[in-house]
Amino acid sequence: MLMRLLALAIVIFFASQLQGQRCTIPGQTPVTAFPVCGNAVFNQRSVSECTNGEIPVPGCARGVNNYADKNPYWYKFYCYSGGTLGFLIKPNNGGDDYDWQLFDITNHHPDDVYTDASLVVTANWTGNPVGNTGASADGVPYLVCGTINRERRPAFTAMPTLIEGHQYLLLISHFTNSQSGYSLSFGGGTAVITDPDPPKPDRAWAGCGGVTVTVKLDKKLICTSLAADGSDFSMVPMPAGVKILSASSSRCNGNFDMDTVQLQLSTGLPPGDYQVLFKRGTDGNTLTDECGREVAEGSVIPFKVLPVPYTPMDSLMPVVCAPKYVDLFFSKPMWCPSIEPGGSDFRITGTTPVRILKAYGNCVNKLSTTIRIEFDAPILLEGNYIITLVEGSDGNTIEDECRQETPAGATLRFSTKDTVNADFNYSIQWGCKEDIVHFTQHGKNKISSWNWNFNGEGSSTAQNPVFGFKLFGDKKIHLTVSNGFCTAGKDTLIQLDNYIYAAFSVPDFVCPDDVAVFKNQSAGKIVSWEWNFDNGYMSTSKDPPPQKYPPVTIGRNKYYNVQLKVTDKLGCTDTRTKRLQVVYSCSVAVPNAFTPNNDGNNDYLYPLNAWKATNVDFSVFNRYGQLIFHTTDWTRKWDGTFKGAPQPTGNYVWMLQYTDPESGIKVVKKGSTILIR
Repeated sequence: MLMRLLALAIVIFFASQLQGQRCTIPGQTPVTAFPVCGNAVFNQRSVSECTNGEIPVPGCARGVNNYADKNPYWYKFYCYSGGTLGFLIKPNNGGDDYDWQLFDITNHHPDDVYTDASLVVTANWTGNPVGNTGASADGVPYLVCGTINRERRPAFTAMPTLIEGHQYLLLISHFTNSQSGYSLSFGGGTAVITDPDPPKPDRAWAGCGGVTVTVKLDKKLICTSLAADGSDFSMVPMPAGVKILSASSSRCNGNFDMDTVQLQLSTGLPPGDYQVLFKRGTDGNTLTDECGREVAEGSVIPFKVLPVPYTPMDSLMPVVCAPKYVDLFFSKPMWCPSIEPGGSDFRITGTTPVRILKAYGNCVNKLSTTIRIEFDAPILLEGNYIITLVEGSDGNTIEDECRQETPAGATLRFSTKDTVNADFNYSIQWGCKEDIVHFTQHGKNKISSWNWNFNGEGSSTAQNPVFGFKLFGDKKIHLTVSNGFCTAGKDTLIQLDNYIYAAFSVPDFVCPDDVAVFKNQSAGKIVSWEWNFDNGYMSTSKDPPPQKYPPVTIGRNKYYNVQLKVTDKLGCTDTRTKRLQVVYSCSVAVPNAFTPNNDGNNDYLYPLNAWKATNVDFSVFNRYGQLIFHTTDWTRKWDGTFKGAPQPTGNYVWMLQYTDPESGIKVVKKGSTILIR
């Protein structure tokens, strides 16, 4: 492998390697490697361009060289006798660069070559010279890494030593970006990778009902040597009417070799002793290994065809409540085409008339271990029933995977119970603090269990429980009942609407000469209202008249406790009290002096009585015209400091803007206040 040190070239190389097309052709992955014979020359006329991934190469630095199975072909072989291995890779184009690496994959999956460096036996990744490469007697006794800066490195590595009984993989990687091929030949070493024994049959056995016969070989044979029409085989004896229709191996899907062959017969063989006979087929050979050696013509392998019993109706899956169907279970897969779709293979008798609507299996590859029998209507009542297997309108009962028919007359039994419902009644014992609800459930059709849920506030397993609700309102009651076979549930909404709640709104404040308006917000089935306004007046109206309060003469405000008591038709009551603030004045003014000495008296500067004012904007400036306080909330007061520092005694100019809520006029006031310390 020839590599350059230029960083750009390295980047391009890595990108081309990582983005190459994945290999999919058989022989270009370790799992689908070609089986090889030590006495044959393998000619690969062209090489498809692809890659599977990077390869570990012990002792060779990465970064400069990127080792991957670029445009690869893989070869597998077994060591029958230990010794040295020599081989030659000869490119069809002498200017092509081919690399190789040998792995010992004994007891490993073939794909482990991408991750396990311990599997590497030896390798040669030189890119200069190009042309022939391989393992020979005069090769160097070390693994050859990729070429750097076009330096010359040996094209041949010393012959590796193989171990008897080990399995090997040989990677040949075509580093040159072309599809020109090569030849691979083995020789010069002492190891034996050619099986000394010719292939022969190992054993054979009959499949289900003698319709198939499987032949096992003692080694892997080449898939292309198998005639698909089955002409490589005969049967001794061959009963009249029986023919071999085809021969195939599942191992040949994406692989080159196989060790089992399945023969498909035209019909089942009768019970007895038979032999599979190997002969030359329409392809001119029997079966051959990778070295071209055939299974000897006339070779035979015995097998038996045993009587196959029919599959009985095994059992029924557990029957559900109000069944609309039953599921029959079988110990062996049943042949789906033998099931008559209209259900005429079955008859049902019992306590009540039941008509079968259809029958079918859960079929995969035309086989199913269950058959579902559907009825025209669910069975709702308690009863006992018998399902009987009969000859259907298709002329048979049912057959298993071996085409063995289950005799008519087989029966299976099942029972049902009555369906249930969760209907219930209730009565309410009304109260002021708690409503007591009495529940009753009929218990019909042998109901034996009850599970109540009282709106998430409690539960019960009694048939007729009693539950008290301390919080009134809509209550969702859920009941689940069961007779041990059928289950039912029901949700019912109970309205406990005897809640009573006293509520009303009061104004935030009341100015002199204004009236206080109270809005009733109580809820419930109220029949009487009792108001006490704490001003010497009371009312029994639902919506009371506005109330006047005397002017404040001491302090800046006064509080009154307003109370509402409501009563419903049950005599239940609720009382609510709220505090009403009556203020001294609602005329906006700013004091002409204040003393921020924390004595609790006149400690702050702010607009007084701005209860009703809106869009308030209040600013304070020192004698230099610097803004030292600003607010749009009249209740936020200046404490005589600026940035945390107390301000000196003196005059401070203020500016006040607000909107009069009654006239809508914007008011602007200016003045000064003395700060006294």
